[in-house]
Amino acid sequence: MRVTYLMLLMVFSISMSAQDSFDFQNQKTEEIPGFKLYPNPAFNDMVNVITRDNQLKQIKVYDVFGKIVLTQKISKSNLNISRLVPGVYVLQVTENKKTSNRKLVVK
Repeated sequence: MRVTYLMLLMVFSISMSAQDSFDFQNQKTEEIPGFKLYPNPAFNDMVNVITRDNQLKQIKVYDVFGKIVLTQKISKSNLNISRLVPGVYVLQVTENKKTSNRKLVVK
């Protein structure tokens, strides 16, 4: 019984260390001023991506395996996520050579 608990503790602590954030392209990034993503969790086919400057944005959405599942350029704040199945994603927004990453939950 103790061995089972010890094994579970080891697996849990290893999996928790894998939860650290990382940069998908191994480059240093500077946060986008005023970046907001809502609603999150998303229940509809649209989310709003707001920044202070509200310039043209390059959006990349990654699944939990790090695969790009959606790429889109938007000039407004609305991002169509109707192609995404319910789950957890990482949204990467690039605007004016600055990049921000956020977790996006689609229900």
